[in-house]
Amino acid sequence: MLNGKKIVVVLPAYRAALTLERTYREIPFDIVDEVVLVDDNSPDNTVEEARRLGIQHVVVHEKNKGYGGNQKSCYKKALELGADIVVMLHPDYQYTPKLIHAMSGMIAFEVYPVSFGSRILGMGALKGGMPLYKYIFNRCLTLFENILIGQKLSEYHTGYRAFSAEVIRSIDFSHNSDDFVFDNEMISQIFMNGFEIGEITCPTKYFEEASSINFSRSMKYGLGVLRVSLTHRFHRWGLIKSKLYNK
Repeated sequence: MLNGKKIVVVLPAYRAALTLERTYREIPFDIVDEVVLVDDNSPDNTVEEARRLGIQHVVVHEKNKGYGGNQKSCYKKALELGADIVVMLHPDYQYTPKLIHAMSGMIAFEVYPVSFGSRILGMGALKGGMPLYKYIFNRCLTLFENILIGQKLSEYHTGYRAFSAEVIRSIDFSHNSDDFVFDNEMISQIFMNGFEIGEITCPTKYFEEASSINFSRSMKYGLGVLRVSLTHRFHRWGLIKSKLYNK
């Protein structure tokens, strides 16, 4: 716990057998109470590796539900366990678990209800090996989102996030996409509900075993991000009513 808040780390896993141990060993168990791994029907031995490491809660999807579908299971399980703070950490070791102290502290001490680890602050993305086209893609999408959503985040596309349980309970993510755009829909919902997001500088690592989406999937994701941003603005203006914002 931290300041009396129960912290649950959730690991949305797919083909993470080669990187899971490195990720798990760096989790700061001096403050983290429980860890949940949700395996999205991986073709490798991710589940066996998770059990070998002694991860307390391993949820296995009998069929692949996608990145968004995986997160839905992660957050539901964390709330069932009575989490006050939920940290979503990719088990591919692109993000260091050593920042869980800082990210959780922002929430535990009521500075922000949500915190993100940003690869863009401090130029961590390029230093860590992010391909240049992905960096440019990231910056352009973030600018577009900030304009339409009316915020000033440095990055909307990080996979390293921490939430208060209050925030997760306040939104209905069951209507969100089961694909990668789930993340952006959740951010839109958070801002629509009046919550703020704090950011900290986060280094990143790009290497062969780390997960990544290819160019065609990146384009599909980008179009989804544009759709979410426009939906957010049009809902604000009262031109449409989106089910994303129903509760």
